[in-house]
Amino acid sequence: MDAATKKSGKTAANNHIKRPVINMKDAAHAFGRIMKELFEANGKRLIVVAVCLVVAAIATSGASIYIINMVGTLFDSGKVRDEILKSLITGVIVMAFIYLLGIIAQFLRSRIMAVVTQKFLDETRKKMFNGMQNLPVKYFDTHTHGDIMSHYTNDIDAIREMVSQSLPNIFNSFIMLVTIFIIMLTYSLWLAMIVMGFSVIMLFVTKNVGGRSAKYFIRQQKSTARAEGFMEETMHGQKVIKVFNHEEEIKKEFDKVNEELYNDSKTAHTYANMLMPILGNVGNIMYVLLAFVGSMIIVYEGINVGLSGVSRTAAEIIPVVVGFLTMGRQFSVQIGQASQQLNAVVMALAGAQRVFELMDEKPEEDNGYVTLVHAKYNENGELCETEERTGLWAWKHPHRAEGTITYVPLRGDIEMREVDFGYVPEKIVLHDVSLHAKPGEKYAFVGATGAGKTTITNLLNRFYDIADGKIRYDGININKIKKSDLRKSLGMVLQDTNLFTGTIMENIRYGRLDATDEQVYEAAKIANAHDFITRLPQGYDTMLTNDGSNLSQGQRQLLAIARAAVADAPVMIMDEATSSIDTRTELLVQEGTDRLMKGRTVFVIAHRLSTVRNSDTIMVLENGRVIERGSHDELLALKGTYYALYTGAVELE
Repeated sequence: MDAATKKSGKTAANNHIKRPVINMKDAAHAFGRIMKELFEANGKRLIVVAVCLVVAAIATSGASIYIINMVGTLFDSGKVRDEILKSLITGVIVMAFIYLLGIIAQFLRSRIMAVVTQKFLDETRKKMFNGMQNLPVKYFDTHTHGDIMSHYTNDIDAIREMVSQSLPNIFNSFIMLVTIFIIMLTYSLWLAMIVMGFSVIMLFVTKNVGGRSAKYFIRQQKSTARAEGFMEETMHGQKVIKVFNHEEEIKKEFDKVNEELYNDSKTAHTYANMLMPILGNVGNIMYVLLAFVGSMIIVYEGINVGLSGVSRTAAEIIPVVVGFLTMGRQFSVQIGQASQQLNAVVMALAGAQRVFELMDEKPEEDNGYVTLVHAKYNENGELCETEERTGLWAWKHPHRAEGTITYVPLRGDIEMREVDFGYVPEKIVLHDVSLHAKPGEKYAFVGATGAGKTTITNLLNRFYDIADGKIRYDGININKIKKSDLRKSLGMVLQDTNLFTGTIMENIRYGRLDATDEQVYEAAKIANAHDFITRLPQGYDTMLTNDGSNLSQGQRQLLAIARAAVADAPVMIMDEATSSIDTRTELLVQEGTDRLMKGRTVFVIAHRLSTVRNSDTIMVLENGRVIERGSHDELLALKGTYYALYTGAVELE
């Protein structure tokens, strides 16, 4: 993993420099995908929502007709006062009913959209998380954790805003604009043409100012993800920063990332805040022009002709002009609101692209078909599969060509033949590595950081696949074994211990979820963790939080060893397992490890050469090549690199 870690660090360091590229085709694809998934899961609800939006829009805009009629009633010389009053009261009641209908429709729309939105986001988060569990280790090596977390927070929240608010509001505005414009055309073609002209101006402003705003909102979304990634990485390494007095340098790095976020956000909101005032003032100019032209029409009565073809008198034109002023204001407001919502849509589409990129990441390939099953010997002494937990495991190996199945006992015999590997194809980090570890044998890898020790264990787990050569497990090509079954047969203790929020009992049982309490106790005793656990106030029920920060580093390492012990795997991999343990504890762990390795194949990676003296074979690696191989005594007799390392003639690093 050394090479991958370096590669990951380089990627993380350069992340804040790379500028996002706006791809409208991808944005359109993301929008179509959101709509498709929404309708597939909530088609009927969305139809009801659409009906509610239409009713609300027509109710709001249709009230303008009654305003025209009510004003016309005031100027109707043929009616007496009582008739006018009665008509006005009737009009008010009708308008109140129309607005009430609109309120009910908006209420239903809001309630239904709350359910639709949260259900959609719930399913999206599940798909993201479930897909993430199937991603290869390489993905997490090359993406910062903060950036990945940003998918679940900022990106999802942007999609929520679009689905629950922006899209319904834009649809509502569109219906209202169409309805109002039809009403305008019906009453006055001339005044409607003025509104149409100003609509073109508003759309031009929206395209230019809103388009620039949208571009920087996309950058803001991605700058936020980079800033969160940087902060997550900084918090995780806070102790290291303080140990090396790196606070000022980190501040400078953060200032660069934060400055980029500031510039993108400032520019985005500058354009966004300019849009509404510009559209508002264009609307005000339109309002004044409508009033002026309307006044001219009143003066030159008879020229106010709409699609209805009716020519009106001055008294009949006055309510039309008054209604137009109201409708003109509504028209400009709706265009402004729709334009304002476009920024939220653009941000959501930028977030959706990132979410869908994560969901569409190629999952870890697994073409294996050899599985691990419970086994027993039948009356004929042949190994066969069973549902019983016999404690005996076997590889179930279907031979497709012959149509037969053979069962190979799980023993832990691992052979590597002339293996080459590179994290990237153009840079090979392991060259011609061969070994044959038999059950009960202990293999140790020593060498400087970056020599390829951890890389070998990653290949055994198939976190990465080899470039050339072969790895056989109990005589079976490792590529034929299903990855989940392969990893089930391997117990692993990593240098970096990860403990989850939960009790000590639950953390040890993580190695085998069906383990009984007695098996957990036994595993803790093997790892020599039982004594310190029982001295804790709550013993095995002690709650661990924040990656076990309430325990010492050595105690955390002992729990990791106990977790591997409860897994009871035939192959154990100890990657710097004693690096954080004091000498006294190391002796206790060594005793536990010796008990644990009986009948098992054990691979040990260690810088402390005292921990590998009892290994059957020690392999010394340098630059991805095996330069020495043998037992402790044999390597000392060679007086080569291992001898120099062991006697302190040269430093391991």
